[in-house]
Amino acid sequence: QVQLTESGGGLVQAGGSLRLSCTESGRTLRRYTVGWLRRNAGKEPEFVAAHSWSGSYWYYADSVKGRFTISRDNARETVYLQMNNLEPEDTGVYYCATYRGSGDYYRVSSYDSWGQGTQVTVSS
Repeated sequence: QVQLTESGGGLVQAGGSLRLSCTESGRTLRRYTVGWLRRNAGKEPEFVAAHSWSGSYWYYADSVKGRFTISRDNARETVYLQMNNLEPEDTGVYYCATYRGSGDYYRVSSYDSWGQGTQVTVSS
């Protein structure tokens, strides 16, 4: 398993922006399709976005389409999640994780090697 580390969370007002980063120290992240998942308090974790290892495919939850953008910098072994026009409903702990290699890209169960998460709080 790879060890992932998220950063970039914080407190922002509705309509604001944040950029999350997911890094991996073993210089292997480029080999994986990486997803961002989130967990809101009292709710089941949900899929947010994913980016294929080839860089050719992107997957977004309907709730974030047009507002969030996932990208990667293989030279830095980093995957980003740019979040614009944030809404209070986006509040939660955001995790990056690697795709297992099979299963629906939009299902949380298709990912493992979750990081420790970074808190995003959007105030109204």
